[in-house]
This record gives sequence, C-alpha cells and structure tokens, in this order.
Amino acid sequence: MRPRSKLPALLLGSALLAGVLGAGTVATAAGPGGAQAAPADGHTGHTGHTTAVSTRASVDDPDGDGYIPAVPPVTGVTPSHATPPPRYFHEFQANCAVTHTAPDDPIVYPGQPGRSHDHTFMGNRTTHAGSTTASLYGGDTTCKAPADASAYWMPSLYKGGEKILPVGPQVIYYKAGVTDYTSVRPFPKGLRFVVGDPLQSAQEFRGHKGWVEGWECGDSFKNVDIPQNCPAGSQLNLRMQAPSCWNGLHLDTPDHQSHMAYPLVKPGTNDNVCPASHPVALPMIEFKMAWPVDGDMSQVRLAGGRGYSFHYDFFNAWEERTLRAMVDHCVVGGLQCDTRGYDQNHPERGAVLNSDHRLP
Repeated sequence: MRPRSKLPALLLGSALLAGVLGAGTVATAAGPGGAQAAPADGHTGHTGHTTAVSTRASVDDPDGDGYIPAVPPVTGVTPSHATPPPRYFHEFQANCAVTHTAPDDPIVYPGQPGRSHDHTFMGNRTTHAGSTTASLYGGDTTCKAPADASAYWMPSLYKGGEKILPVGPQVIYYKAGVTDYTSVRPFPKGLRFVVGDPLQSAQEFRGHKGWVEGWECGDSFKNVDIPQNCPAGSQLNLRMQAPSCWNGLHLDTPDHQSHMAYPLVKPGTNDNVCPASHPVALPMIEFKMAWPVDGDMSQVRLAGGRGYSFHYDFFNAWEERTLRAMVDHCVVGGLQCDTRGYDQNHPERGAVLNSDHRLP
C-alpha cells in the first residue's frame, strides 16, 4: 500500500475543477500554442496543463494512481530551527539552454504526446511526453554540467504568431530556501514537480510564494502581466522560485505539488524553516529567464494564456555524486558559486568541477 497524503486546502479548487472537466481535459483553444482570451475574472480558461489531479499509468507509476514513492523514503527528519553562521549567499548555478519545443508534458500528461499547450524545454535533449527517470538519467544535456540531465520546461512565449525562444544558457539557481542552509540535502533521483498554475489569476500570481519581482524589462518591474511596451534593445525577464521543502515520501503526487512546500517564517523571527509536514530541506530552484523581445508587447503572450499564467516544471535526473558535491560545497558551504562550483570571492575554497564541468 502506498502512503497517501490529503490535498492541501489551497489546491481544493483545482481538484474540484478536474472533477467538473474531467482529469486532463483539454479545452478548445485558438491561435498558436492554444492561448485564449482571458475571461472577466482574470483566469485564462485553459486546461491544457493544470495542477489539478491528473493520473495515468507510466513506467515510473505503473498503477497510475499519481503517487510515485521515494525508495527508500526519508523519514525521521525534524525541520531544522538552527541558525548557522550568517552567509549572504548559499547557491550555485545550473545554467541550461533551450533544446526544443513541443506540446508535451511528461509530468502532467505522461505518455500523451500533443496533450499539453506548447512548452519550451531546457536541459535534457530527449525530453518528451513519455520521458521517465530512466530515459532522462545520463542523457545528453544543454546544461553546463554534463551530469545535469534534468528536464526543465515552461510555457512557450509568442509575439503574434511567432514563437520567441530564450537565447543561450538560461540562469537556473540552486539556493537555500531555509535559514539553516547547512540542512539542505540534494534532490532525490526522479523527483518532479510543477511550480505555479496556468489557471491562477493575476492576484494569485502576485501573491504566489515563488514570486520574486514579476515581469521585467528596462526600468519596468514587479509587473503581474507582460508589459505593453519594452525599451528597444531590452529583454523580457522573469524570475520565479520553487518550493524547497519535501515530505520525504513521494517523488510525485497526483496534483504534482503537494509533496512539496515552501518554507514558513518561524514566529517571532525572520528565520525560514520547513513545515513539519514537509521536513526535508532541498535546494530551492529559481528560474531567471530572458526572452529577446522588445518594443510593442501588446501581442506577446504565453502558450498557456496571459503573463500571470506563468509556471514551470522540473524533473530531476542529476548524477547523484555530482549534485551532492555541488550542494555540499556551495549551498551547505555558504558560497556564491558559478556553474563549476567556484566562488570568485573565495578562490581559496576551490571549485567542484573541472574546466569541462565534470567531477574530477
């Protein structure tokens, strides 16, 4: 019997939506990428990729119940309330370039090619609707470190009918999301989750715990939606942070979110700690994306709808020794590392990876 956990209250609306539309239902869409005009309440109305319950049998989930157990599970962990020596940084970069685009989503719609709205994929070159932990692990990648065969993806961006792709390696941070950065441990192999929700309203996007500064271009920032105009020569930017506390039991759950949680602020302090329900501190992923588009932005949109429908997916396929070395040296070690695990402000600490971005 697999361990179960109830859906958190904030996801109840999505679960009910799935019950009305049918899990995995795809709404009829118009235009490239299936975007629709947003109704008056600010929602996109698109159901091509949601955090509602959607399950299907796959190699990773043979019975198709949506719960993929961690083997072995991580139990007996208590959230750390310790306050280690202050370090302003505890991070490294795992920068990855775009590989391809496709209307696929191996987390929400496993084994169902063409079921999702269009996504822009980074990292693993082979990611498709049928991708599994085994198919991704050890695969070719556009990430700086060859050991990072993880798959990263987000809704594709359009300007009118033209698809706009980020150019070059995109900045993907691995940070400490909790105050006790020394308690952070590597992702378990095969962990996957969705950050955000394409059905969220503008207000929900602004209030999302992963919000950093919203959409940016030129001197305009903290925008909930894509700005109407961007200065010539500027780029459209967006940063969004992922939850970093894990329940230790599941690599995925039916809603693709409830096995993960954001840290909480400890009462009476400014310390961030994991909740008791999700006691295992993992790296906090932060997407820092840049699209080469400027000028009149009135026709710029996401495949899933308006700018506030932004969300992204992560499917971990790092080689374990390399990820542990990077996390231990940079995150636990309180450094500001580049993609090789080198902090230019502390050259005496050395680097984790060699000049080929490989573990010696």
